[in-house]
Amino acid sequence: MWIQISSGQGPDECELAVSLFLKAYQTECKTKGINAKVINSIPGKLPNNLKSVLLALDSSQYSERISGTILWVCPSPYRPNHKRKNWFINIDFFTAAEQQLNLCEKDIIFEALRSSGPGGQNVNKVETAVRAVHSPTGITVTAQEERSQYLNKKLALARIANLIIAKNAENSSNHKKSMWQQHNMLTRGNPVRIYQGKTFKLLPTQA
Repeated sequence: MWIQISSGQGPDECELAVSLFLKAYQTECKTKGINAKVINSIPGKLPNNLKSVLLALDSSQYSERISGTILWVCPSPYRPNHKRKNWFINIDFFTAAEQQLNLCEKDIIFEALRSSGPGGQNVNKVETAVRAVHSPTGITVTAQEERSQYLNKKLALARIANLIIAKNAENSSNHKKSMWQQHNMLTRGNPVRIYQGKTFKLLPTQA
């Protein structure tokens, strides 16, 4: 399983929230006996901040699938006079494709690639990266974060599955848009978790 944590187009405060959530989430996993390993990350503009990070979880027993918006409520540590106190980041949860519905591996065309960028001795020497194309929809993804082609294939399948689920959800909601416009406006962006203060404390009601 994989967890993608992203600041999107958010400012430095959101990139800091990614870094803080990463530390909190890894600690949370450790208490449950789960190894949450960073396999890819994009640094933020400021030291120790992160634009995004991809975690690999080594336990199939972990059932809590955090997906959606995380809210951090805290005055800006960078702009003392800034009025904004709410900072948002996004969490995407990926599972192995065989656990997903409406996806047949026979519809996927795989192509081995050479990895690029940081990644150890295998990079640029062994074709561990994978490009996957979902023939019925044309959805195309690549995966090179893992160190083996087998795991990158799993990650590519998970990414395609997530995109298909999102596409199905979008198609399903389009015809209800006018009827539920006000309802969607009220619920849009509701955080799945809320953290507060410089200590990044999880609010008890969100635990």
